Amino acid sequence: MDSEATIQALKTLVKNFIVKRDWVKYHNPKDLAEAICIEAAELLEIFQWATVEEVSSWKNIPSKMTSIKDELADVLIYCLSMSNVLDIDISEIVSEKLSKNEVKYPANKYFGRAHLE
Repeated sequence: MDSEATIQALKTLVKNFIVKRDWVKYHNPKDLAEAICIEAAELLEIFQWATVEEVSSWKNIPSKMTSIKDELADVLIYCLSMSNVLDIDISEIVSEKLSKNEVKYPANKYFGRAHLE
């Protein structure tokens, strides 16, 4: 698939993958939320005990990047599946959330810092 695939195209790929394996019965919001958390924890585990300096060098280590990409893909696949099950437009919800965050975290107050003192 083209690396510039649309979100809808990815949702369709995920849906077709699940249907072909008769896994639809396992893809309900509760189980998908659990799966997202589990896969996110597996992604986090890659970084466990590594320093910021170590992690910054991983872009040049193919085995590390493969592990990160695989776990990130798993998280995204389950997110896409949940959006299919709940008929959620991902582009819409991300845009809406960013708009909320623009109000909550105005650039003039939060530029260069994660929180106010």
